[in-house]
Amino acid sequence: MALPQRKTDIGPPHFEQFLPPVIKKNYGKWKYHEVLSHNTMVHVAESGDKLWTVRVASPRILSTDTIREHCDIAEKYCGGYLRYTTRNNAEFLVSDEKQLEPLKKDLASRGFKMGGIGYGITNVVHTQGWVHCHSAATDASGLVKAMMDELFEYFESKSLPNKVRLAVACCVNMCGAVHCSDIAVVAVHTKVPTVKHDLFKNMCELPTVIGSCPTRAISPDPANKSVKINPDKCMYCGNCFTVCPPISIKDPERDGVAIVVGGKINSLRSNPKFSKLVIPYISNEPPRWPKVVAAIKHIVEVYAANARKHERMGEWIERIGWERFFSLTGIDFTFQSIDDFTFMRDTMRTASTFKW
Repeated sequence: MALPQRKTDIGPPHFEQFLPPVIKKNYGKWKYHEVLSHNTMVHVAESGDKLWTVRVASPRILSTDTIREHCDIAEKYCGGYLRYTTRNNAEFLVSDEKQLEPLKKDLASRGFKMGGIGYGITNVVHTQGWVHCHSAATDASGLVKAMMDELFEYFESKSLPNKVRLAVACCVNMCGAVHCSDIAVVAVHTKVPTVKHDLFKNMCELPTVIGSCPTRAISPDPANKSVKINPDKCMYCGNCFTVCPPISIKDPERDGVAIVVGGKINSLRSNPKFSKLVIPYISNEPPRWPKVVAAIKHIVEVYAANARKHERMGEWIERIGWERFFSLTGIDFTFQSIDDFTFMRDTMRTASTFKW
């Protein structure tokens, strides 16, 4: 006789218990999906069942009041079912077509912005920024707000050659999807960290600090009972600061951002791509970051004017060549765009189709 399965609070609950009935009924048996507008799509199952999705923007960091309001709307029109995407959109899942238009009208009346489906720009994946992260070199939330204020027309339309995914990481440790987004902002520190030797011995563990450095730039400093940093090996990532606060990397005058382009996750038409550096440094200019926003908007507009239909950013650049990309955008090519990283060969040879 089998014993009843023991219930514990270890790990997440199984996702199946949160699926809407129509998804559970047709799981693995969906025939196709169709994008109806910039904010609505429909999935059709082999059984003939349909599920409509209405996508709504969110600021990512949500108040409990907003989450409760989302839940109230879902209870009223969607049987209580909604989901949040990996790019922080709220999606309301409607199985009764009669509820679709009333749902949209209610969302509009409450001030929620619908869009982000199809060939346009959806919500920006971003990290924590100055308010929430101890190693941030820029403010993610403020920068994203400034970016989307300028690019919002592409959220409420399907006017681009293909979808454009944006991301912001507030340091090079990149909690966001910066390495695989069409256009992304990576905040950068630009100086070698300074070590407060008098505090090190009371607040830090030597092996942990040495082990935190990905380039082996940190070594013991017996004279000070601390560590020393080799400036030729340091890449200003801030990992050491994460495990040891007396090693300070922040510099309000010199911290800034870099812009990378051409990344993607899917393998449709071409292999997944890593983003490539095109602008190595722009200084922080809060609260609106005008130079950063202008650079990103300019890249989007040049892509929109020159790419073929269905081409992602990286596919367009690959077709025309990087020389032509820099020429069209007017961006100055710098030596920082030359990939001389130690593991560059492995990076270039990595793809979902590659066999060692």
